[in-house]
Amino acid sequence: MTKQERFDKILNYFKTHVPVAETELHYNNPFELLVAVILSAQCTDKRVNMITPTLFEHFPTAEAMAASNSDTIFTYIKSISYPNNKAKHLVNMAKMLIEDFKGVIPSEVEELVKLPGVGRKTANVIASVIYDKPAMAVDTHVFRVSNRLGLTTNAKNPLQSEKQLIKFIPEDLVPRAHHWLILHGRYTCLARSPKCSDCQLKEWCKYYSQNVKIKHYGKEKSKSKK
Repeated sequence: MTKQERFDKILNYFKTHVPVAETELHYNNPFELLVAVILSAQCTDKRVNMITPTLFEHFPTAEAMAASNSDTIFTYIKSISYPNNKAKHLVNMAKMLIEDFKGVIPSEVEELVKLPGVGRKTANVIASVIYDKPAMAVDTHVFRVSNRLGLTTNAKNPLQSEKQLIKFIPEDLVPRAHHWLILHGRYTCLARSPKCSDCQLKEWCKYYSQNVKIKHYGKEKSKSKK
């Protein structure tokens, strides 16, 4: 099976069985999504969704957040990972958004990464979700799943993975493909114990064919000899 064939099979499965794939972060506007994605770094979406309603109630706009300070923001986000750094990032991000971008969330990745707390992954999420751009955000789930499936080869970091993925995924599918891979990694292709027996992609999965399938056949042959 060629890499293109593998991509085609997997993408066709997702298009057919998971036509709608969206972020699990709760938000009502671009500013709220940007804040939520910054908070989600090394933290679960579930935990972020628990604290953002109150945070957004008190700081609904960039102007409101920019007028606050990191100590105050900290009190609202202290239950998530790295709250001190994220509180500082949020206040400084809001200030730069007002001062340099007139309060408008930029659409280009190169501009987004200038904002405090916004790395390439976060920038790609905003560009794809808000502006429907063909930007592939690679988080730990996307990195792991794309490697196991065989969609990427010898990718040593998220950027290498991103470049390999967008080479084979049609531009119009990139925004959804990002969520397809994340959700598959979150609920099926788990880091420690992937649910290969339940996975509908195992027919085209490199990890399954090289590890699980071979071990299974080896056990079956051993039993038959007995």
